[in-house]
Amino acid sequence: MSKLFASTKQFLCDESGPTAVEYAVMLALIVVVCITAIGVLGNNAASTFNDAALNNAAGSAGAGGN
Repeated sequence: MSKLFASTKQFLCDESGPTAVEYAVMLALIVVVCITAIGVLGNNAASTFNDAALNNAAGSAGAGGN
């Protein structure tokens, strides 16, 4: 049982550098977050521009009647 604790302690105290697999996992997570953020911001921007265009069109139609 003490051998298990010793190996667990050694594993937790090991400060060797990250491997290529860990870098790949971090890169994949960063890419997923970036793609999600771009998608959300793109949808919000498109919605804002569509609202502005509709408001502009409605304002132009109302002004022409004077």
